[in-house]
Amino acid sequence: MSDFIEKSKFSCVLGGALTTIAAIPKAVPIVHASGGCATALSATYNLSAGYRGVGYCGGNMIPTSNISQSHIVFGGEEKLQEQIESTIKYIKGDIYIVLSGCQTELIGDDPVGVASRYREDNVIGVNTPGFKGNTLRGYDEVLGVLIREVVKKSEVKEEKTINLLGIVPGHDVFYRGNIEQVKQLLNKIGVKVNTFFGDGESLERIKDYGKAALTVVLSVTAGQIAAKTFERVHKIPYITTELPIGPKASESFLQLIGKKLGINKKLIDKVVEEETKYFYSYLERIVEAAADLDFQRYALVITDSYYAYPITDFISEELGWIPHFVSINDISDKKQQEEYKRKFEKLTSITKPQVIFEDKLGQVAKQLRASWPSKDNKKYYDALGPLFVIGSVVEKNLAKQYGAGFLSVAFPVSNRVVLNKGYGGFRGALSLTEDILSNLVESR
Repeated sequence: MSDFIEKSKFSCVLGGALTTIAAIPKAVPIVHASGGCATALSATYNLSAGYRGVGYCGGNMIPTSNISQSHIVFGGEEKLQEQIESTIKYIKGDIYIVLSGCQTELIGDDPVGVASRYREDNVIGVNTPGFKGNTLRGYDEVLGVLIREVVKKSEVKEEKTINLLGIVPGHDVFYRGNIEQVKQLLNKIGVKVNTFFGDGESLERIKDYGKAALTVVLSVTAGQIAAKTFERVHKIPYITTELPIGPKASESFLQLIGKKLGINKKLIDKVVEEETKYFYSYLERIVEAAADLDFQRYALVITDSYYAYPITDFISEELGWIPHFVSINDISDKKQQEEYKRKFEKLTSITKPQVIFEDKLGQVAKQLRASWPSKDNKKYYDALGPLFVIGSVVEKNLAKQYGAGFLSVAFPVSNRVVLNKGYGGFRGALSLTEDILSNLVESR
């Protein structure tokens, strides 16, 4: 069967770079590409990421060389040079990041070389042609150039400071809330967290990220290249783990970080005890209603790997739902697929979910139908239900077909407005529970 795009859940590398830069305070992108690329890609992450907005210099404001046919024939570096100079003159920024598009890469322009002529004006460049990969690669490319050229080298490391990676702005619609939840949790055990995109960040702070003792990556597909760059350039080791959602996962997360940084276990146990007490003091309010109204559901989770296991783990282990089917959008490597699939063996639920790796809704729907016995003209037949679908807005109609509850958490999300909400940690898990159960009672 030939490959095709069906309601894509990613943009290209350039889109990933733009949405990443939009989350860096006072960072200005300069795009060396045709006129429509920057605006269209920025709009995608404005409208389909919970209406996040365009950032400091996004949308129609993005400076672009706007190359035309003549530049394709004769080269566009001179046009880029003019654009860099006018951008520096008229737009105030702490840093200017030159990005390349497909056309300019194909004709052999060197946007990174052009950018290097203006290094004293805080201009850096990175190759981001769309054909290089998807959104997640764009995130890594931007962070990579910042780590190499902006972050200062330091032989002295701060023992209880980490760099947090793997949360992709915009692509994780709840990125600011998730960063804040994880940051607050780690602060409680005495760990300082460098985030690139969290509240209070600045270019001056980013310059000091070479002092961290550890890099923590919350994704197997995003942040890995950046973490390796930290390791190679700044001699900072890294670990990969999951976004913690709920008491069980959050305790494991804190114990892992604590062990790596030599944090006193008694302090971690104290924080876990306090946060667990807080979590259940709110969750207990809904227990009777959940039991009386029979809120238990079969769960269908269709997300990136960043959310797939953490959410399935939470709804299975904490809410007591039946994890039936998980589809993961972003892992294509067979070895990585097998490694990720093994995570689900840790679930204590007797019923383990069927796990597939597929980003096309038509194929997901086909395999979902095959996962449940067909009616075959039987008089008595148990349909797949009651079912709840957690995915992106792309899966909304699939949920309707099954009469299922539905919550969009993965990109694209155009049916919700997201401000500071996050699902990470103990308290973020309460927000996730609230959103899921609100959907169920709304449809009663």
